[in-house]
Amino acid sequence: MQFTPYLNFDGNCAEAFAFYAKRFDGTIAFQGTFGEMPASEGMPPIPESARQRIMHVHLQVKEWSLMGSDAMPGADVCSGGYQPAQGLWVSIQADSVAEGQRLFDALATGGATVMPFAATFWSPGFGMVRDRFGTPWMVNVPHA
Repeated sequence: MQFTPYLNFDGNCAEAFAFYAKRFDGTIAFQGTFGEMPASEGMPPIPESARQRIMHVHLQVKEWSLMGSDAMPGADVCSGGYQPAQGLWVSIQADSVAEGQRLFDALATGGATVMPFAATFWSPGFGMVRDRFGTPWMVNVPHA
């Protein structure tokens, strides 16, 4: 079994995943827009305002994945509209304090630090940040 975080955005998913690919040294394995989706019976037409939005993106970083999409503009939350992330954090386990600090600093660029990256009683390096796209991250360095 594997759990894969799936992030939702309000029109800036492509920008966010380009940022994540660079920061995490990953590869975009797939990225497709709503406008590229094949038509299917019973599906309403895609509004022009949504055609360039990301329908699905898959970022591969070593053995783990991060996925996401943009919400449909104007849709309410119950039918797939955008709502900022709440009640969760995406947790990253870094291999070293130096790598944890690098990841934390990269994610904090243009974002907001919630808890500065520092040693704690459970970790030689831990911090919490909301990146510039609103995604909440915890960067943790496990004890050796």
